[in-house]
Amino acid sequence: MGYEDLTFKKETVFLVTGGAGFIGSNLCIALLEKGYKVKCLDNLSTGLQSNVDLFKNNENCTFIKGDIRHFETCLSACENVDYVLHQAAWGSVPRSIEMPLLYDEINVKGTLNMLEAARQNSVKKFVYASSSSVYGDEPTLPKKEGREGSLLSPYAITKKVNEEYAKIYTSLYNLDTYGLRYFNVFGKRQDPNGAYAAVIPKFIKQLLNEEQPVINGDGSQSRDFTYIENVIEANLKACKATHAAAGKAYNIAYGGRSYLLDTYKVLCRILEKDIDPKFGLEREGDIKHSNADITMAKQYLDYNPDWDFERGIRAAIEWYKKEL
Repeated sequence: MGYEDLTFKKETVFLVTGGAGFIGSNLCIALLEKGYKVKCLDNLSTGLQSNVDLFKNNENCTFIKGDIRHFETCLSACENVDYVLHQAAWGSVPRSIEMPLLYDEINVKGTLNMLEAARQNSVKKFVYASSSSVYGDEPTLPKKEGREGSLLSPYAITKKVNEEYAKIYTSLYNLDTYGLRYFNVFGKRQDPNGAYAAVIPKFIKQLLNEEQPVINGDGSQSRDFTYIENVIEANLKACKATHAAAGKAYNIAYGGRSYLLDTYKVLCRILEKDIDPKFGLEREGDIKHSNADITMAKQYLDYNPDWDFERGIRAAIEWYKKEL
């Protein structure tokens, strides 16, 4: 269970793209705490310098300020790297609807640059962030790999294209690729600020500040909220996976289902707040319900998440209380 007992050779080098972001910085810190060498690549367009400051002075860490849209940067970053954990991307469905050209440039071209750079540098394994958004309007629950619907946003399109390119790089170029379809990841170091902030950190910050949060829609939408430690486990276990497991994309979640209004009530209970939310318009491009079947990840990646929603949300709240 978990990833604490996973070991790699002492001289192993990991490249984490988007290492200044929420998921990327947590990966960097977890790897450095285990004593491995880490290259962190980020252009700080959405990542935070404050995240980098947490580990930039570690002797095993190299921070590269660079953009995945520049192939030479990717090529240089992949030199002497064993494993690539590719997290760099622009998130947010609503923002992708406003800026589809930029999303294609960063999420598609940037990922293709990284795949090619990894291939040319003979990287052992390429693990990359996909998204539950690839399920589109497919209504069946739980969501299962191979049963996808029509895509609902430019962001979802970019993630699906990434999966197709990764599959080709495994079949044509023998680069072992592993896609991780994240389901609503939350936890420490997730930015609560800005118009496109994820719902859990935004709600926590607003409740701590005695503000009235806005729920988009009526709160009946459901999500498979996934604590960050489960995502770290999935990334590291993918690095240990067999060639037979390569060229596929896997659901990475806890395998639960929480309605948004119920989630809000849990936050109020733990934070001891009695604040009624406001209700706004539903967000265009959002999936209504999300619940993952993680059977395939268990079978091929030995993924066995330890952190359920209640345990994760309590840990997240404790972190935000100290940091906000």
